[in-house]
Amino acid sequence: MAEEHYLELSENPVQFEHASSVNNVFFDEANKQVFAVRSGGATGVVVKGPDDKSSVAFRMDDKGEVKCIKFSIGNKILAVQRTSKSVDFINFIPDYPHTEFSQECKTKNANILGFCWTNWNEIVFITDQGIEFYQVFPDKRSLKLLKSQSINVNWYQYCPETAVILLSTTVQGNILQPFAFRNGTMCKMSKFEIELPVVPKPAKLSLSERDIAMATMYGQLYVMYLKHHSRTANSPSAEVVLYHLSREGSCKKSHVLKLNTTGKFALNIVDNLVVVHHQSSQRLPARHHHQRQRR
Repeated sequence: MAEEHYLELSENPVQFEHASSVNNVFFDEANKQVFAVRSGGATGVVVKGPDDKSSVAFRMDDKGEVKCIKFSIGNKILAVQRTSKSVDFINFIPDYPHTEFSQECKTKNANILGFCWTNWNEIVFITDQGIEFYQVFPDKRSLKLLKSQSINVNWYQYCPETAVILLSTTVQGNILQPFAFRNGTMCKMSKFEIELPVVPKPAKLSLSERDIAMATMYGQLYVMYLKHHSRTANSPSAEVVLYHLSREGSCKKSHVLKLNTTGKFALNIVDNLVVVHHQSSQRLPARHHHQRQRR
């Protein structure tokens, strides 16, 4: 009798050159693409996705270390961040000029933490002082600022399925502010608080982006918080706390998944299943997320 299991590895893994002093590797969650950038792109950029049809290879001028690199939807425009002040763009649309153009963030003295494509020609810059929502005009090689919002940002997460960006704010980082994007519009959703196991004194950044993940399950958007209890707590094992995030109304805590172990974890969602990667044991304690189970 075959051993029962929840998941199995693909028979066709995505293979790429490993990270080294001359090769940087990036993963784009939205397009599910791995970028291998050699020598800043001068000796080649290889992009691979879940299937061979999405593979792309090209070269670009080495203008400094690449911090972030992503294609827009459909591989139409490439965005490359090399500095904390601007993002460079290259057209990949046939018959369009292939020369680079650049956009600096509008907020004075702000540093770009990263960017997210929300449409094939719409992009959001996330800075430490807020967000800037742009429309890209590939034919004119320019960008137009559609909307911006000033807010102190520690870090961010993005859910490409729903085009929702989650910003960590305040000194402790546990007040999360979501923004939703759709067809050139930006909507500020209700902010909510993540309950920390211990409140530090004096206050300091206590919620890490490694402990937060966003995903859609059964068509609903959830924020998952990997909660590590202190060693002196009555329940020392870690938990995954699920917050249901609706576009209208407040965010509510809906489920608590007990892991019965401690250590370093990573979170994924596969077919409405919460998959928790446990580093030290190299196991995957999977937890079902049932629509009708409530805590």
